[in-house]
Amino acid sequence: MEQGVILETERLFLRLHAAEDADALEAILGDAVAMEFYPAALDRRGVEEWITRNVERYRRDGFAKWAMVAKASGDLVGSCGCVLQDVEGRDEIEVGYNVRRDLWGRGYATEAARACIDYGFARLGARRVVSMIRPENVRSIRVAEKNGMVREKIVFWRGYDHCIYATMKVDATT
Repeated sequence: MEQGVILETERLFLRLHAAEDADALEAILGDAVAMEFYPAALDRRGVEEWITRNVERYRRDGFAKWAMVAKASGDLVGSCGCVLQDVEGRDEIEVGYNVRRDLWGRGYATEAARACIDYGFARLGARRVVSMIRPENVRSIRVAEKNGMVREKIVFWRGYDHCIYATMKVDATT
């Protein structure tokens, strides 16, 4: 089993990111195609700063994006997790995900995001979980929809339009 595992799914371990992840993350966050809907792909320094920001979030918030590690190979295949975001003046638990491009279409993002949504409800006490997705990012929209998220509205956030996809905690008593 991977060290520092936060969540486990059928095919993945989600664990804390560490400085040693920089090479594998650079293949994802440095890929201009994979990062098409972000302001820019990251260079090596940007990847290292990204890891540092997530480690700081672990300390400050108790959660952040986690390394997605394939159980079968032990390879870091992406990143997925919960991040506290200020959306229109309101703190939201956002589930975000990135997957290595050669592994797109295999369901890793959907599987990891589902586990993170459940984590947001069960462990973080969230009543709702969102994903902020650019309207033209069809792949990420499909992941959100497969996980039962529904588009609420479009907001202008960090210089771009973003769809707010959300899901609410279902009460077992209702």
